[in-house]
Amino acid sequence: MEVTAGTGPRGGFSITHMLHSIIPSFVRRTKAARGAGFKKETQSLLASRPGHTPAKPEDRSSAAFSRMLYTLAGGGTLCGVAALVLLIVSTATDFWMQYRYSGSSANQGLWRFCINHKCHAHTITVAFWDATRAFMLLAVLSCFAGVVLGLSAFTNGTKNRRVRTGGIALVLSGFLALLALAIYTGVTVTFFGKRFLDWRFSWSYIIGWVAVILAFAAGVFQLCAYQRTNAEPAPSNNPDS
Repeated sequence: MEVTAGTGPRGGFSITHMLHSIIPSFVRRTKAARGAGFKKETQSLLASRPGHTPAKPEDRSSAAFSRMLYTLAGGGTLCGVAALVLLIVSTATDFWMQYRYSGSSANQGLWRFCINHKCHAHTITVAFWDATRAFMLLAVLSCFAGVVLGLSAFTNGTKNRRVRTGGIALVLSGFLALLALAIYTGVTVTFFGKRFLDWRFSWSYIIGWVAVILAFAAGVFQLCAYQRTNAEPAPSNNPDS
């Protein structure tokens, strides 16, 4: 039986309903008070431990900043290694261009031409081939130097000037490869495009362009890693209180 107080159907109230509304609120407040007390006790216990030093906001920000710098340097190094591999493959392989010669399939690279899978060295000296070879070889050497210098970020820190030099070398490598591909593209379109009707650029030429993009990206990452060290917050010299 439900106990009510008051008179009349509108003036009375239910004690059971009142208890149902008060008890849950009381339980929630009790749990919140216990949680706050437990948190304070835990903090006081940690602070009372011998040798325990709470982490300062400056230390946490410096650690996050260092992780970001090493991420940039690591990304630059990975892109540089990938660019180096692609540059070597592009320079050494014989599939810069594919065409048909006297009804037979043929392809050529910077060093050889192949007809029906029989390859021969280029017998004529063409200036644009020599220029393309020279720029591609210089791009390979510059990219290799940039990768080696970039690895110093993991041994001597990103503040080392060799990281900046490595970034410049990688950007230079991308520029040299871009120049080589531009020369080859221009001469091929104007000369071989008129000489051979059924021709196209092949995969050695394509991965050369991919290497250019990766080399530029690697150089930018390395330079950003070095430049951001100038914005690194200086360590606090205030004595601990």
